[in-house]
Amino acid sequence: MKKLIMNLCVALGCAGAASAWADAAMPAPAPAPAIAAKAWLLLDAQSGQVMAEQNADERIEPASLTKIMTAYLVFQAIKDHRLDKQQIVTVSQRAWKIAPGSSKMFLKPGDKVSVDQLLDGLLVQSGNDAAVALAEAVSGSVEAFVTRMNQTAQAMGLTGTHFANPNGLPNPGTYSNARDLATLSRRLIQDFPVLYKGYDTTRQFTYDHITQRNRNGLLWLDPTVDGLKTGHTESAGYCLIASALRPEGSVQRRLISVVLGTASGKARTQESMTLLNWGFQNFETVRLYNKGQVVATPRVWKGQLKEVKVGFDHDIYLTLPRSARIEGVPTVTTTGPLIAPIADHAPVATLHATIDGKALNLPLIALDGVPQAGLLGRTWDSVALWVAQLRG
Repeated sequence: MKKLIMNLCVALGCAGAASAWADAAMPAPAPAPAIAAKAWLLLDAQSGQVMAEQNADERIEPASLTKIMTAYLVFQAIKDHRLDKQQIVTVSQRAWKIAPGSSKMFLKPGDKVSVDQLLDGLLVQSGNDAAVALAEAVSGSVEAFVTRMNQTAQAMGLTGTHFANPNGLPNPGTYSNARDLATLSRRLIQDFPVLYKGYDTTRQFTYDHITQRNRNGLLWLDPTVDGLKTGHTESAGYCLIASALRPEGSVQRRLISVVLGTASGKARTQESMTLLNWGFQNFETVRLYNKGQVVATPRVWKGQLKEVKVGFDHDIYLTLPRSARIEGVPTVTTTGPLIAPIADHAPVATLHATIDGKALNLPLIALDGVPQAGLLGRTWDSVALWVAQLRG
């Protein structure tokens, strides 16, 4: 892989190598393992690329995986200083009366509980009562909180997701799919890395003398796993979103697995481990370009400058099979002749490469704007461009 990246950079006349070819078709490595689940997906958190999937867009009942969105909104409220971890919440009758027999933190009406404790109850014990208490603390009511859940899902582009409650108890209005849940999980980790690590890695939590273990069995089996969330109802089956962070050379690489609808808790743990291990063993993620790195300098007409520096406004990471090979010489094409003025960050070109028979195309932007030239310069370039076009 390192040789592949070096060849790509040399071919383009660049020196560095990094974020998302997420929409690119992925060359296939060894066949993905057979995963005994209704739907599943494996995502590289750095590049945003899906390494393998099955039924990833099929609508499913997310069960307690819904609580990932609940946690996201609580974390956002803490970050925005609308809520404090040590803030005390008075438990309502509504939170206490949550569905009998479901997962609970065992709150009682009138209990004075900190947001910090409620987050442990939400993410460690999967407490449906904790989800309601937190929803009321953030938005004043469950209904207002659910509205915010759906607004956030829409803003994230989770087109196959809708929420009817903050806990995932069965409701026709609560549904999602493996792809959306992977995207949501990635955002939770990326947007709130400290808060994520503070709760999702906790193995057990005690409230009111009742100790409950985290249902994510991978926390005991794999020291690189640091989250994320389990879910289960009779109709949803056993579900697990797991995230593992493993060292690879001098960097840390994170994968997120989504396994939905297995036959047992043991099966969701085993299938998730199988998927994560396959991804780490068969794929590699490298930083291809840095944010602001000059990839090419195509010609500009009628401008105060004769060239424009093009590149990316974010680091570009690439996830590929370890056996991948680049084919031919990568090229940069522009969207026709580039005529000034060119705005800063305007899309002006595309990077093309072929790896293992798969075409990868990335839009390039102008790293700096190019103002329009004066009358004489524009006139001269108009003639020169006309001649160039006549010559083919």
